[in-house]
Amino acid sequence: MRVYPDQLPRQLSKLKPCYLLFGDDPWLLTAAKGQLIEAAKAQGFDERVQLEQDNSFSWQDLANEWNAMSLFANRRIIELHLPNAKPGADGSAMLQQLLAQPNPDILLIITGPKLAREQQSSKWFKSLDKDGIFVPCTTPEGAQFQRWLDGRTQFYRLNLQADARAMLVTLYEGNLLAADQALQLLQLLAASRPVSAEELAQYFEDQSRFNVFQLADALLENQQDKAQHMLQQLKAEDTAMPIIHWAVQKELTTLWQLQLAASQRQPLAPLYSKLRIWDKRQPLYQHALARLPLDAIEWMLSLCSSLELKLKQQGIEDWTGLSHLCLLFDPATHARLRAFGQH
Repeated sequence: MRVYPDQLPRQLSKLKPCYLLFGDDPWLLTAAKGQLIEAAKAQGFDERVQLEQDNSFSWQDLANEWNAMSLFANRRIIELHLPNAKPGADGSAMLQQLLAQPNPDILLIITGPKLAREQQSSKWFKSLDKDGIFVPCTTPEGAQFQRWLDGRTQFYRLNLQADARAMLVTLYEGNLLAADQALQLLQLLAASRPVSAEELAQYFEDQSRFNVFQLADALLENQQDKAQHMLQQLKAEDTAMPIIHWAVQKELTTLWQLQLAASQRQPLAPLYSKLRIWDKRQPLYQHALARLPLDAIEWMLSLCSSLELKLKQQGIEDWTGLSHLCLLFDPATHARLRAFGQH
């Protein structure tokens, strides 16, 4: 059963035999695991055994711990970390075997990185998910991050003014650990009195983290302020220019294929399928196609090629040119920047 991190506390009054904590966010993973262990201790699970699937690990180790009698407690927690989220054939068989013979005195917590769709369709995962709870610990974005921030603000009983809340979203989106630490500091500094953005600026620096895929989504949605901010952060984090260039070029090529098909009155549904653009992401492309005509996309691709030549032939990282290219996703600035680029 899938339970999101903010829903987990409501599911811990009666524990399941197995919990699957997988995701890419360290804060969510740590918080979910901490809540789970605290609830388990309250229900008599006093001993913890920690295992990791490394080069010296044997799946028999897990079976031995599962069947061993505890010397110190009646009930035990077994924590198993899968660094690659792939138990393999032996691990898959062992996990299914153990869960088929549940031990009420054992609580199994399995942790690992974000699971791909095919991993969630595997036999071992479906078997454990059926008998346990899967907690996807993926970093929230956009409105989800704002809801998370609001929840933590209430938890610390802070009184943030609207501009302060907006600043925290800008500063810390994508970095829950830093955001939570900032809120803890505010609790010490401000308690329950109102906190403004002006006051926040005295305390905090920009620690948001983004990846090139989030940048691409912001460009498709024409969220220019957000996209330019992401670009600055990616540069500050020493993200390789070729990676960012690849992401932007990939989206432009996709838009060109879609817009060309639309201009020829071809149905886009088969092309969406061919390009592996699933239902959830199609509105992003539809929004971009509605504002960017074919000739505009072609001109942007030519600029993209110029940036690539600079990068590969001359070793020049033209961040200003890349910033201008991103601005061209906005039709309001497209004509002005195009004219500027022709001089």
